Amino acid sequence: METSRRAILQSGATALLAGTVANAAPGGGDTKLKVAIFSKHLLFLQGVPLAEAVAGMGFDGIDLAVRKGGHVEPAQVKQELPGLVKIIRDHGLAVPMITTDIVDTTTPFAEDILQCMSELNISHYRWGGLKYTNDATIPAQLDSMKPRVAKLAALNAKYRVGAMYHTHSGFDVVGAPIWDLHELLSGFDPASVGVNYDIGHATVEGGFGGWIDSFRVTGQYVRGIAVKDFLWEKNSKGDWRPAWKPLGQGMVNFSRFFQMVAASHFAGPLQLHFEYPLEGADEGAKAVSNKIAVYEVMTRDLKQLRGYLAQAGLA
Repeated sequence: METSRRAILQSGATALLAGTVANAAPGGGDTKLKVAIFSKHLLFLQGVPLAEAVAGMGFDGIDLAVRKGGHVEPAQVKQELPGLVKIIRDHGLAVPMITTDIVDTTTPFAEDILQCMSELNISHYRWGGLKYTNDATIPAQLDSMKPRVAKLAALNAKYRVGAMYHTHSGFDVVGAPIWDLHELLSGFDPASVGVNYDIGHATVEGGFGGWIDSFRVTGQYVRGIAVKDFLWEKNSKGDWRPAWKPLGQGMVNFSRFFQMVAASHFAGPLQLHFEYPLEGADEGAKAVSNKIAVYEVMTRDLKQLRGYLAQAGLA
């Protein structure tokens, strides 16, 4: 069993070391970051109206939801993604990444998605969804997951794309502590399997100083950054829970965070999320009652984000 595991890991490492993965390493210190909107929050728009709205709000690009219920269904990726990407690019916008339901190579349509991405020169995608159980130690479970990561890394190498594991907060969630991803991904080429560092969720899990160290330990594996803000509030049952807020109205220390981002020479996809109540757009509604109001809120948060980026010399 151990021999088989080593063989899998070695095959993945060999492909990566052969230089078959596109270089997605962070760039120089003078990088000006571009901001993409996560298309989950614009599912009430399709095609040209989607591109027009995003361009009109002043975003630089779109992180397209290519997953069940998203702008593109995985089963239809080859038929629908090329046309949608062309529309978006024709409006002067980038598609720096897509968000997927991919957990590993066994996820339905995973290879179709990666092949289509490669053909469209989309270099990054969001993956995740690994869970802990109570029947084994955390180190043992991480060790058992590495062969799955190795297979995905090899598939990414084949298509010259990079996977970014999204860091959520919560119970039994791999990647919530973020330190566990350091263990899980260690030894793999970060251009093939890296991290989509969500500063909102990272602050939920490490509100005082934990997020600082989790960002530092992730290091070169930070390939994307997701932005959102929150405060701790009690729900109707009296339980403390993170409540998402507009940027600047929560407890995330964006000023210090983006100073660290600038010092790291990060140059990957930067995504803005809207998880607080917003006419249903926060939950991916397919229809909203007041589009103009939604656009105004999104534009406000975008302006706030660009202010943080400017302070750090990133805009």
